[in-house]
Amino acid sequence: MSFSFSQGYQQLPTVDKDAGEQESLQRKCPRKSIFPLLRLTFAVIIIMCVSVPCARMIRSRGFWATCHVPQRNSSTLATLPSHYTLPSGDMIPSVALGVWQASKGEVGNAVKTALSAGYRHIDGAWIYRNEEEVGQALKASSVPREELWLTSKLWNNFHAPEDIETALDQSLSMLGTNYLDLYLIHWPVAFKKEGNNVIDEDLTADPYPTWQKLEELVDKGKIRNIGISNFNIRRIQNLTANKLKYQPAVNQVELNFWNPQPELLQWSKENGLLLEAYSPLGSDKQVGKSLSVPEVKDIACKLGITPAQVIISWSVQRGTIVLPKSVTPSRIVENLEVFEIPQEDFERLERAAVSHPPQRVVNPSSGWKLPFDVFDGQ
Repeated sequence: MSFSFSQGYQQLPTVDKDAGEQESLQRKCPRKSIFPLLRLTFAVIIIMCVSVPCARMIRSRGFWATCHVPQRNSSTLATLPSHYTLPSGDMIPSVALGVWQASKGEVGNAVKTALSAGYRHIDGAWIYRNEEEVGQALKASSVPREELWLTSKLWNNFHAPEDIETALDQSLSMLGTNYLDLYLIHWPVAFKKEGNNVIDEDLTADPYPTWQKLEELVDKGKIRNIGISNFNIRRIQNLTANKLKYQPAVNQVELNFWNPQPELLQWSKENGLLLEAYSPLGSDKQVGKSLSVPEVKDIACKLGITPAQVIISWSVQRGTIVLPKSVTPSRIVENLEVFEIPQEDFERLERAAVSHPPQRVVNPSSGWKLPFDVFDGQ
């Protein structure tokens, strides 16, 4: 199979440790001033920082409260859809807690905080290596299983039909449940079960046998909905050209201000495929840059919400499910609060997002030593 590399994308480093997700954007205070007034001002700032945590002097994620436009009370804003309806008729929450890269010892508390805050959608995967701790947090919760939406993902080494149910059962066992609300093919790349990223060319070229087994597991009651992740249009069409019993419910992709993918979004809407946005605030060190976008800050000031809430709200308003991730309690709570952005501001932010070359961060093609780019054929 021969592929050419995707055009038009600015490839950024693929390491996405996300250390310091949603880092605050701090301004440095002047160290000295030769003017008495500035010296006095500096002294006042020091006193305030001692008496009141500096974090309270700024908005969440370093957004300074000194907006120079009249602010609207966020309580007067309309809320966005809390759920979307899938082809099965199931209602999937529009905002989830993503647990990618949430480390052991942290992810359990993050899940507990999220459930207490009102989250009902937890997005995980076998490869995240934290499903057992997530399951323990779910068990400790008083939230009934039928109120939860649990997503996991099939890893590349288990695409062979004979391996899928065993992989699924392992996730079910660790999560402490007998069914998943959503199970995704994590990547449109199949590896052989043995070896280090040895590509299975047949199942990569034709994922239909994998999909047929997933359909069987839906009928068996172990999965309620099945979907895909990191599939571009060409790969989606390659799958759906087959006679599917169940159409993909969602496609989970990297989707944010720096990689807005308007063509994929439009195509998906026209074809009834819901997109889920991972890394909605940007990947790794993009987060600080995302929260500093002038249009984002301006809309945040105008509406009386934080820059992160602007971006997450914009993502939901685009018609996508959003998967912000954090282990910081205040940020977990904040990320769930989404508001309808006035159409004029929404369109302004959309124009800003598509005005620069797209920057994709998560692309493992090189790291996996693939003979093609997984996103070829955008």
